[in-house]
Amino acid sequence: MPPLRRKRIVVLTGAGISAESGLATFRAAEGGLWENHRLEDVATPEAFARDPALVHRFYNMRRAAALGAQPNAAHFALADLARAHDLTLVTQNVDDLHEKAGSPEVIHMHGALSGALCAACNHRWKSAAEMDTQTACPSCGAAAARPDIVWFGEMPYQMERIWDAIEAADLFAAIGTSGHVYPAAGFAQHAARSGAHCVELNLEPSQNARDFHEHRGGKASAIVPEWVAELTRP
Repeated sequence: MPPLRRKRIVVLTGAGISAESGLATFRAAEGGLWENHRLEDVATPEAFARDPALVHRFYNMRRAAALGAQPNAAHFALADLARAHDLTLVTQNVDDLHEKAGSPEVIHMHGALSGALCAACNHRWKSAAEMDTQTACPSCGAAAARPDIVWFGEMPYQMERIWDAIEAADLFAAIGTSGHVYPAAGFAQHAARSGAHCVELNLEPSQNARDFHEHRGGKASAIVPEWVAELTRP
């Protein structure tokens, strides 16, 4: 039996992959509300400047929810994919479900609930389960801790590394994404221009579905393991 040819694969995951593990999504919320909060009240730098106590309470709640969540079959399948191919796993999600499932390296382009960031000196450290307006930075001592989350209007993390991986990829896949939020919504188009085959695995077609060569519809926990099995079969 010939050995499996390793592919260079970039996978982008969005909120849809974590929804099956019980974590709420931005876009599924009705009336512009997310866990009963308007996005502009909890997910912008202006919101934090205006009411840091509210923002801390909101992210403390999200951190607690993520702590209790468990990965599903889609998360485990992507960990298997990383063992068979040269995988760059990029997520828009701020939970740690990929890590819990065993993925060896994850690029959290929108930050992570497990991180804290000093708004005064930009020092980063591991967040406590709860933070508040009195939480001090361990580097400069300022009571200016915020979640290390990329809010609306801020630049996502590790973009140069992500673009480089996309340009070198044989295959690009987006899983559980809405296609509303840039720059991630432009990844498939850039990957296709660079010569990659692009596949979307989603419950419903995304906003940018036209940018993909292939579409697979259904729950991530069902269609991602099937797709990975095809890619890892000798």
